[in-house]
Amino acid sequence: MSATSEGPRPTAGTAPSAPRPTVTEGHEAWPPRGPATEAHDYRAAFRAAALPMAVVDHEGLIVTANEALGALAGVGAVALTAQSASDLVDLAADARAWHAYREVLHGRRSRFSCTRRLKHPDGRALWAEITVVPMPGGQDAGDDDAPGQVLLSVADVSDRRELQKRLHHLQMHDPVTRLPNRTLFFERLSTVLRTPPYQDDSLPERGRIGLCYLDLDGFKAVNDTLGHRIGDRLLAAVAARLTDCAEQEGTYPAGTPLVARLGGDEFAILVEESTGTEQLTDLARTVLGALQQPFDLAGRRLSVSASIGVVERPVAGTSATGLMQAADTTLYWAKADGKARWTLFDPERNAHRMTRQALSSNLRPAVERGEFTIEYQPLVGMADGIVRGVEALVRWNHPQFGMLSPNRFVAIAEEDGSIVQLGRWVLRSACRQARRWQLDHPAKPPLFISVNVAVRQVWDSDLVTDVAEILAETGLDPALLQLELTESAVMGSAGRPLRALQALSDMGVRIAIDDFGTGYSNLAYLSRLPVSVLKLDGAFVRGFRYEDGTHPSPADETIVEAMVQLAHRLGLTVTAECVETAGQAERLRRIGCDTGQGWLYSRAVAPERIAELIGMPALGA
Repeated sequence: MSATSEGPRPTAGTAPSAPRPTVTEGHEAWPPRGPATEAHDYRAAFRAAALPMAVVDHEGLIVTANEALGALAGVGAVALTAQSASDLVDLAADARAWHAYREVLHGRRSRFSCTRRLKHPDGRALWAEITVVPMPGGQDAGDDDAPGQVLLSVADVSDRRELQKRLHHLQMHDPVTRLPNRTLFFERLSTVLRTPPYQDDSLPERGRIGLCYLDLDGFKAVNDTLGHRIGDRLLAAVAARLTDCAEQEGTYPAGTPLVARLGGDEFAILVEESTGTEQLTDLARTVLGALQQPFDLAGRRLSVSASIGVVERPVAGTSATGLMQAADTTLYWAKADGKARWTLFDPERNAHRMTRQALSSNLRPAVERGEFTIEYQPLVGMADGIVRGVEALVRWNHPQFGMLSPNRFVAIAEEDGSIVQLGRWVLRSACRQARRWQLDHPAKPPLFISVNVAVRQVWDSDLVTDVAEILAETGLDPALLQLELTESAVMGSAGRPLRALQALSDMGVRIAIDDFGTGYSNLAYLSRLPVSVLKLDGAFVRGFRYEDGTHPSPADETIVEAMVQLAHRLGLTVTAECVETAGQAERLRRIGCDTGQGWLYSRAVAPERIAELIGMPALGA
């Protein structure tokens, strides 16, 4: 006989013993717990729980509540029966919360929770997290046959909320100055720009915003010499003065301006509902005055100043990025203008800066795209009016800004180094054009070509090699090439620049000093330089005009005459720039100027027009 799981059979004549279940790990304990026992335990736990709870029916009325909820409401638990649960915890105050709560009551949502600020019977306020979930099996804690009921619980989260608030404050404030930090500043700024302005027909136009963006001048020196501890104390003292300025300066419709530390030694004062530019400039002036008063820190007396960028504009159409870019640009202007000052944002100046930036980023590609062209202005002999040569003047045919003269882009090209590439192209093109004129008019005296050279071309490239290669490539006689450098670039030259100039002169190329008379004007130094031509600055020539209708400026004429005589004694020729009237030309000729250049003779023109003037008197001569 095989054994079975039922155990040994009873022997005949004996009564069977009652079966005893075997208790094994993981199985229900003895004795078994029926539904009635479990329900009793649930009710006991529900009533004794420290967490305030209530069972709510599908209409939102309390079926039963525990003593903890009664204590929170300030009444007995029984008194809460049949009351509206939503009224007890103020769920109807928020439309979205009310809708979600109703969805749980009707079985269309599995859970809902929200946070509410409630008033405790003892008068204190508390933050409570309200949670509503369906009852298991849709049954009440005390009624097995009641379907569609939910369990509402109320957890006091005041301590957690306070901790979160403190952590948020720490995240949003600078630990050194206690001011709002960059994050909070931009959060506030974004809120202001998103919120439609308050409209009141009885008040002036509203909806403007202002910003003072400031940077301490020389703060790095304080940190480097006195240490970061003193530097931090200085920043805290500056923050206190800025806060005082914001609180004391006039009346602000939107309340006290926000003072924030954006990082390092940069601060910002945000004025909501600005009343105009004057309000912001008055605030900036007050801040400057306050910061210029000495600071006494740990027995040290420190003085600082600040540069302030001021921006004021309508909220409409303004973005946080655009406002900060304008403020940053204006702060840069304040520093560039000499520091310790405030500067107001200037749209025209900013447009020029933006244009300059656009030009700078496109200079090198423009040379490769062939956007540059050259016009030529005649250099005329003062004695006979015959065109002797021409100056090559580069133009940029910009696709967006149109035809640009050299003063719009040459300085930019010098700063970023693209002047080397551009200058090489101008030199090659001008020499090729001069050679073409010579070949096209073999019976007439050839024109010399004068090309401007930036000092950076001398330093950053092998100018001597470039010139030699271009002359060999084009076949132009070196004597027909004149290179113009400014007086400030030539005077005091030594080392590589001087060797380059000497090598070019030895090659037969003529060296001219442009705009002479505005820089060092050291004529004695000219004897040691390989210079052959002086070009007098146009400011002297303009003084030859009749200022009152009868008499020219005698001082300018005397100065020019002295420079011309001394230049001739040094073996140099003299060219007068900006000749615009016949009277000027006559006096310059009498003084002894060799050649003249200006609108009297011709503006800069295309090479085809120059071809018509070769060997002929200029139009105004």
